[in-house]
Amino acid sequence: MNEVAEALLARVHAARADLAAAASAGDPYEVAVAEDELDDAVRIAQRHGLKFKVTGTDEG
Repeated sequence: MNEVAEALLARVHAARADLAAAASAGDPYEVAVAEDELDDAVRIAQRHGLKFKVTGTDEG
C-alpha cells in the first residue's frame, strides 16, 4: 500500500474513533462534526480506489 492510501485509511479510522467518542459522550455537536469528517474521509478514500466497509457509530 502506498503512503497516500495509508494516510487516507488512517484518516477514516481516526474519524470513526472520533465519532464513537462523540457518541459515547452524548455531544450532538461533536457527533455532527465527526460524521461530516467521516463522510469526507470515506468519499476521498473511495475516489482513490480504496474499498472498506462503512460502519456505524457503534463499531468505531
